Amino acid sequence: MTEWDRTTPLEKISQRELDAVLKRHELYRQAKMGGARAVLSFFDLSGLDLSGRDLTSADLSGAVLAGANLRGVTLDYASVYGCNFSKANLQNARFLKTDMRGVYLGGADLTGATLEGADMRPGKIAERDLGGDLQVLSPQGRASEMQYADFTGANLTNAKISGGMAAHTKFAGAVMRGCELARANLEGADFTGANLEGADLSWANLHNATLKNAILSGAAIEMAELSNADLEGALTDAPVGPTLDDLDADFETLLDRHATWIATAGAKGRQLDVSGYDLRGLEASLVKANLTAMLGARLTLCNVDLSGAQIQAAKLDGADLRGCRMTGSDLRGTDLSGARLDHVDLTGGQLRSLSLGAGGRMPTRLAGARLCYARLRDADLRDVDLREADLTAADLKGADLRGAGVDGAVFERAILEGVKLDDAVRKVLGERAGR
Repeated sequence: MTEWDRTTPLEKISQRELDAVLKRHELYRQAKMGGARAVLSFFDLSGLDLSGRDLTSADLSGAVLAGANLRGVTLDYASVYGCNFSKANLQNARFLKTDMRGVYLGGADLTGATLEGADMRPGKIAERDLGGDLQVLSPQGRASEMQYADFTGANLTNAKISGGMAAHTKFAGAVMRGCELARANLEGADFTGANLEGADLSWANLHNATLKNAILSGAAIEMAELSNADLEGALTDAPVGPTLDDLDADFETLLDRHATWIATAGAKGRQLDVSGYDLRGLEASLVKANLTAMLGARLTLCNVDLSGAQIQAAKLDGADLRGCRMTGSDLRGTDLSGARLDHVDLTGGQLRSLSLGAGGRMPTRLAGARLCYARLRDADLRDVDLREADLTAADLKGADLRGAGVDGAVFERAILEGVKLDDAVRKVLGERAGR
């Protein structure tokens, strides 16, 4: 399938001609002389290279980009209505609030792409024929919209896919909070480890789908077809431990007691102990909260904002903190061994060893933790224990890994640009350290 079924063939342009259009669009985006918005509607761009280009607000409706290289392209607010992206490389592409109705993504690679708020519902496209009559078009040989596409690790927060065809599509590790998937055909799709909190899956076909270890808290699954679906380890609305209702006081009171316990070195108040609790649905703000030395082994607390929180010397081993926002948080000396931290945002986080005085130090432990797709930009990870940790596709740009224990750690597809390393860590990472 390479073009639409229309009375006139698509116009094919060369890479050189395309580059000129893209250059003018860049000038247009910069409000410079000679700029012009890129209008490539119904052009054949198959196999061409648009990688890394900024096409914000461009018009590519009805265009064919089969097999094209769009790695890292920015298409925010653009019109790609009815585009054919068959087998295109869209790794790390951006489609923020983009009109993607009626697109064909069969076999496309969208790993790590950002499609937050994108409209990917079914759609048709029409144009005037030579006689002036309106003609509804459909791509030749069209079988589905995103069958066999790969959205591994993509951000599909609040995306609209209702009624879409996504059979055998891969959404492993994707963030799909609030995603609209009602009545979508998701037969055989892979949602392993995906974050589907608050998603609408009502009346969706999930026959033979894999939802292993997915987060389904608050998801609407009424009348969904779940025959033969794999839900092993999925986090549903069913509690996985004692809940907020089982605490002996409201959480704000517990925080106040803990603050007193810290301020008086344990003479008054009480240490916060929520080990094994399922605290999903917590309404108390934890932004800049004082959680130093808290006890929270095996705690379940997903998708919570902990920005700027003080969490030094805490016990959080085995905790489920997937999707939490922890920018600028202080986790020095905390035990996060075996914790689940997929998609956590630890930008600028402090995770180096905690000084104890008299030359003593308490290391931060992340041994065996899962940090897939975690954001660790500019994080201080000096001396942290990352042995056997999984940092697949994690963003470590500018992070400090000097002195870290990384034996057995997985850094597949991780972003390591500008990472600070010592010789020992560089030896373990090998060639990956230069990427």
